Amino acid sequence: MRTSKYLLSTLKENPTEAAVESHRLMLRAGLIRQVASGIYTWLPLGLRVLQRVEAIIREEMNRKGAIEISMPVVQPAELWQESGRYAKYGPELCRLKDRKHNDFVLGPTHEEVVTALARREVKSSRQLPLNLYQIQTKFRDEIRPRFGVMRGREFIMKDAYSFHMDHASLEQTYDDMYDAYSRIFTRLGLDFRAVEADTGAIGGNHSHEFQVLADAGEDTIAFSDGSDYAANIEMAEALAPAQPRPAPSATLGKAATPGCHTVDEAAAALGLPASQVLKSLLVRGAPDAEGRHELVMLCLCGNQTLNEVKAGKAEGLSNPLEFASDEEIAELVHAHPGSLGPVGFQGRIIVDRTAERMADFACGANEDGYHLTGVNWDRDVPSYEVCDLRNVEEGDPSPDGQGTLHLRRGIEVGQVFMLGTKYSEAMGATVKDESGADIPMEMGCYGIGVTRVIAAAIEQHHDDKGIVWPAGMAPFEVAIIAIKPGKSEAVRECAERLHDGLCAQGVEVLYDDRDERPGVMFADMELIGIPHVITIGDRGLSAGEVEYKSRKSGERVALKAETALSDLLKILGR
Repeated sequence: MRTSKYLLSTLKENPTEAAVESHRLMLRAGLIRQVASGIYTWLPLGLRVLQRVEAIIREEMNRKGAIEISMPVVQPAELWQESGRYAKYGPELCRLKDRKHNDFVLGPTHEEVVTALARREVKSSRQLPLNLYQIQTKFRDEIRPRFGVMRGREFIMKDAYSFHMDHASLEQTYDDMYDAYSRIFTRLGLDFRAVEADTGAIGGNHSHEFQVLADAGEDTIAFSDGSDYAANIEMAEALAPAQPRPAPSATLGKAATPGCHTVDEAAAALGLPASQVLKSLLVRGAPDAEGRHELVMLCLCGNQTLNEVKAGKAEGLSNPLEFASDEEIAELVHAHPGSLGPVGFQGRIIVDRTAERMADFACGANEDGYHLTGVNWDRDVPSYEVCDLRNVEEGDPSPDGQGTLHLRRGIEVGQVFMLGTKYSEAMGATVKDESGADIPMEMGCYGIGVTRVIAAAIEQHHDDKGIVWPAGMAPFEVAIIAIKPGKSEAVRECAERLHDGLCAQGVEVLYDDRDERPGVMFADMELIGIPHVITIGDRGLSAGEVEYKSRKSGERVALKAETALSDLLKILGR
């Protein structure tokens, strides 16, 4: 491909709207252009990268026996009403009506459509297991699209759905997809971790996320330095401290703390570390038959953070977790939310494992302007439950008993789920067992954010000059820079000969034949990140040489012009 006949849309200046490196470089390198908030056109270079990623995904999915299909973006709302997600999914689900006033949605995912397909097409247990996948556009109406394609509203996803007679069969396909994903992300040159994860809005009872390690990631993952344990922070278990709780040594007291509404303010007023001030929060319990919510108090060490996902799974609490309003708190406790504490609280109290080991601590007095000091469990708070409520922290012991935990930021690029029978039961997707009885099919779900993979790769693979593509994702393998080919017949002929020879060997080449200054051409090729660059100029040719440069290492090597084709093929491993 010659740049003189190609839409090479690089930018010299950094776009002001880009907050992360991947967004900045995708705009500057001419991979994408924004059409609307969170919606992008993919330009020729970007589309080539997408196609490279999709090709690797297809190869690995097909290797595992998955079958490709294509389902519609526009989906009937009645399917989502069958599954129960039409009301539950929330405002990210884009709802619309056609001219006949029928309700539809723009698909953020395809569990409903594929389950409806399976209940029509699967006639016998002999057709199972069945694994169907697609690579297709999705739409989620994000409230705040950001970071370019990393959190856009329209995006491309590979989503697969498997159907099974029993759980053992589902487990086998789950393992196959886990292996396929590991192969995909390895082939794409990504530094990733597979971590235990929450199933979220998709549902199910078991899940792993595939996280690309990057500082720009929105997720936090915890992994052990002594084992293979890894989990999203939402799922990472915080063990109770090994040391027993100290015996009480202080008497219960009351101290004035006017204007103190946070742990840090109270700690400063009392002359205590935040770790000795209890954090007390009121949340809603699960609704009763009349729709009423009991208010439940959660207690943590003041220097630690509530894990809302773990708390939401505590027995009897609303899931997802719902915090009590200021009005509800005032009605029950008659105090500001920053003055809450468990002493004298007339209601259910759940204490984090680490907070349960606190002794002689301070907490809110359930009275504005005051805190209690010298508080101890059992003596001053006789009734409470203990549960894992907090986020793990750097240096915590690993839940598997091997090593300590370290925290890293990650970008979720894929997730696999064991859905069980959540959708098949709701939508009547059954198959007859050996006795002739209709049973709901076991299901699995497996997604890869194709567009997000590209942003994640750039976050890991870039330098101050631009993108440094892993070989498996690069839009072209080789770039040829011809210096002023219009003024030098020797340069033009050498570049054309090398270009044609590489193409004949199946190498994808971008031949920069523009009549531009060399500095502009060098900067563009480094910006777009093609792994191998050949520069051809009169000065080198006069010595019978062309220059090879590795984009990754920066190494420069002089190649003989007459053997440049064979030398380069060796470098490429052809």
